[in-house]
Amino acid sequence: MLETEELRKIFKGKTAVDGVNLYMDKGESIGLLGPNGAGKSTTISMISSLVKPTSGDVRLHGRSIIKDPTNMRQVLGVVPQEIALYEELTAYENLKFFGRIYGLRGKLLESKVQEVIELVGLKDRQKEVVTTYSGGMKRRVNMAAAMLHEPEILIMDEPTVGIDPQSRSHILETVRELNQKKGLAVLYTSHYMEEVERLCDRVYIMDHGRVIASGTKEELKSILSGEETILIDLDRQHPKLFKELEGNKSILQALETEKGLKLIVPKGSRLLGTVFQIAERHHAQILNVNVQIPTLEDVFLHLTGRKLRD
Repeated sequence: MLETEELRKIFKGKTAVDGVNLYMDKGESIGLLGPNGAGKSTTISMISSLVKPTSGDVRLHGRSIIKDPTNMRQVLGVVPQEIALYEELTAYENLKFFGRIYGLRGKLLESKVQEVIELVGLKDRQKEVVTTYSGGMKRRVNMAAAMLHEPEILIMDEPTVGIDPQSRSHILETVRELNQKKGLAVLYTSHYMEEVERLCDRVYIMDHGRVIASGTKEELKSILSGEETILIDLDRQHPKLFKELEGNKSILQALETEKGLKLIVPKGSRLLGTVFQIAERHHAQILNVNVQIPTLEDVFLHLTGRKLRD
């Protein structure tokens, strides 16, 4: 349905996207992950036909949108990272305005406005000025605007950043329902790994402008199939303990967490005894230990070497 071929973008001599190849089938939900600066937003902008690539192509049903973006713009809905609303207007007025841009008129326009405003759970507050809305409500109106013309593809660029849990849950449930029940194809970027786990069929991981891994969640997790994760809760942070564990050649990766430490080690390595000895030497009190199979976030950290929110 949608594919990119060797997509590349150079800004002022700096390569932001470097030969990205990805595809999306009809009705799929795709996750696009990467640290800040990885090239996700630039890639999305080129797919959306908002930014022209330096080289490469984006094809919709086999036809280039670089040469003719009209077909893409007719079937695409975009929920941008930033709020894109006229805040001095009501939600209803915003949606009427955007609906007219899509070419909707009369009873059809009114019907679609009411349909999407109900979809995002704001029917009772549609006549209130957007400036009175919470951040989560504004993002829901943003999503409603992207759905007015019944798109085949929905691109969502970190749509839940900085919003309340109720709005976040509502957005996620709405996206999942649209994807699973109506066959809406979704390209989703997020800084919250659990959202990608919950919504996406396949995942692309980007870093430094390139796709460094792709596949189903299970396929990506298999990258660390020979490893296991040890979560250790400590009485407090112990920088010297962490430094020693980080330098231990038997430990593949050591990370500090809010509660203590996360260690990625070879499966069956039996390193816990060594860890306890090192902790005792540094007068660190271990409160809890949990051994688990690697998660999608562990794979991300393994591949990029950075925390998701860096």
